[in-house]
Amino acid sequence: MFNIVLVEPEIPQNTGNIARTCAATGSRLHIVKPMGFEIDDKKLKRAGLDYWHLLGIQYYENIDDFFAKNEGGRFFYSTTKAQNTYADVSFSDGDFILFGKETKGLSEALLYKNPERCIRIPMISEARSLNLSNAVAITVYEALRQTGFDKLKADGQLTQFEW
Repeated sequence: MFNIVLVEPEIPQNTGNIARTCAATGSRLHIVKPMGFEIDDKKLKRAGLDYWHLLGIQYYENIDDFFAKNEGGRFFYSTTKAQNTYADVSFSDGDFILFGKETKGLSEALLYKNPERCIRIPMISEARSLNLSNAVAITVYEALRQTGFDKLKADGQLTQFEW
């Protein structure tokens, strides 16, 4: 299981989409306050659809609270400022992957202290960033691919025909 950490998320639809991705992949969602919306926001619930009962979620008052409660964890920091790509690192079960707020990302002080754990998704130089929920999906599925999609259903079936 991977741990997806949203630091001060601002857009409820992104958080709802990320919650759905976490539910579908068995990843745990961690939300670091403050948030730019209320957790009962209709947009958040709509984006997560009917997956909320599958989601493990934990809230933290601030980033210091998060690190204090997850001491000893292995952390990766998703940022457009990283030198390494998400495919350059080896993920392991239980890793924490942190994503910053939509408008500013993670603090540069945090990134500066952890350069070897900073990862980016390659894109053209003219693009500022990807949508947060897309970035989470890309990164978590790479982590899952590296660990063999452990505990995920990898085979599908047709409803009207047999393979």
